[in-house]
Amino acid sequence: MATTQTEVMRRVETGGRGSRHRRTFSRRQLVTAGLFLAPALILLGALVAYPVIYSGWRSLYDAAGTDFLGLGNYVTMFTDPETFTAIRNNLIWVLVVPISCTILGLIFAVLLDKIRWGTAFKLILFMPMAISMVAAGVIFRTTFQENPQLGAVNAGLVAISDAAGTSAGYPGARPRPDLGIENRAGGLELVSAPGRAAEFPLVGVKPDSLPAGAKPAVAAEPKAGAVTGTVWLDFVKGGGGTVGALGDGKRGLPGVEVQALGADGSVIGTATTADDGTFAIEGVGGGETTVRLPASNFTAGFQGVPWLGPGLVTAVIILSYIWIWAGFAMVMIASGLSALDRSLQEAARIDGASEWKVFTRVTVPMLAPVLVVVFVTLIINVLKIFDLVYVIPPPSSLPDATVIAVQMWTVSFGGGNDQGLGSALSILLLVLVIPSMIINVRRFREDRSR
Repeated sequence: MATTQTEVMRRVETGGRGSRHRRTFSRRQLVTAGLFLAPALILLGALVAYPVIYSGWRSLYDAAGTDFLGLGNYVTMFTDPETFTAIRNNLIWVLVVPISCTILGLIFAVLLDKIRWGTAFKLILFMPMAISMVAAGVIFRTTFQENPQLGAVNAGLVAISDAAGTSAGYPGARPRPDLGIENRAGGLELVSAPGRAAEFPLVGVKPDSLPAGAKPAVAAEPKAGAVTGTVWLDFVKGGGGTVGALGDGKRGLPGVEVQALGADGSVIGTATTADDGTFAIEGVGGGETTVRLPASNFTAGFQGVPWLGPGLVTAVIILSYIWIWAGFAMVMIASGLSALDRSLQEAARIDGASEWKVFTRVTVPMLAPVLVVVFVTLIINVLKIFDLVYVIPPPSSLPDATVIAVQMWTVSFGGGNDQGLGSALSILLLVLVIPSMIINVRRFREDRSR
C-alpha cells in the first residue's frame, strides 16, 4: 500500500513538472514567433493600418484639417460631376479589362500549348510586363498622337487614305496676291472674259510633291463657246521666273477640278486639268463666266483620328493595359494548364468530342479556379489603376478619362489641395477593393485545404 502511494505521488510530481515544462515551452514559442513577426507587424501597421485609419479620420475634416465636417466630404464627393465621371470610367474598366485579359490569356495559353515554338511566343507576349506602366503610357501616347507626323497609327491610316486616293490633291495651295483671284469659302474664283484664258498661278505646293506626270505649264488656247485656262505652280525651284507669268520651267498642276458658275452661282460645267495644267469647259456660252477651283482641291483631307480626344482616350488607355496584362494572364493560365490531368481531355477525344467541345466542356471547367484568381486579381488592379490614366491623356482629355485614383490625387495634390475630400475618395476606393480581396483570400484558403 505504501509503495502504491509513493508511486502515485511520484507520478503527480512528474506530471506537474511536465505541465510546467509544456507551459514554459509554449511561452517560448510565442515569444519566438512574436520576435519573428514583429518587423512584419510593424511594417504592416506603419504602411497599411495607420494610413487607412488616418485617411478615415482625415476624411471627416475640411481642406485645412481644422473644422470637423462629419460626412460632408462624402456628400460633396457623391454630388461632384467629376467623381461620377471617375466612377463611370472605373465601371467601364471593371467590365471590359478583366474579361478581355482573361479571355485573351486563356486563348493564348491554349493555342501556344499546341505549337512547337510556344515558349518563344509566350516570352514575346509576356515582355510588356517588363516595361513600367509609365514607360508603356509614354509609348502609347506617342503611338496614338493625332498628328500623323508623330503618331504611328495615324501615319498608317493617312498612308492608306492617300493610297486609296481619298486625300486632296494640293493641300495648302493658295493664289498669288493682287492677281484678281478671290479666295472665297467655296474655293478660288476668277472672272473669265470671252476670248481670254483664266489663269490660276498658285503657290504653297512643294515641287517635290507634284505628281510624276506633271508637265511644264502652257497657255490654254481660247475656244468658241468654252472657258479655257491654266492652273500652274508659280514657283521655279532654285529661284527665278516672272511672278504670275507662265514659262521659265513652271509646271502645271494636273488633276485639279475646275467649275464654271452661272449668274446665280450654280455650277454649269466642270473639267479637270491636264498634265500641263490646262483645262477647257465646253458649252458655257460666250459671255463673262466665273471660274472656280473648289476648296476640295486644297483642303488638308484626312489627317487621322483623334485617338487621344475625349471620345476615344479611355479606349486607348484600356488597350494599353490589355497589351501589358494579357501576358500575365496567359502565364498564370498556362501554369494551371500544365498541371491538368490530360487523360480527361484524351478520353473526351476518344469518345468523339470535337476540339471545341474538349475546350469548352473539359479544359475551361478544369481551369476555373485559375481563371477566377486571374479575373479577381485583374479587378483589384483595375480598380486602383493610376499610372496609365495619368500619363497617356493630354491635359484637355484627362477630365474625361479620369478614374477614382487619379481623381483622388488631383483633388489632394494636383491643384485641389483638399486632403479631406481626397481622403474620402481613398476610403471609397478601399471599400470597392475589399470585396475582391476577400474573394481572393477565400479562394487561396480553399486551394490550400485541398
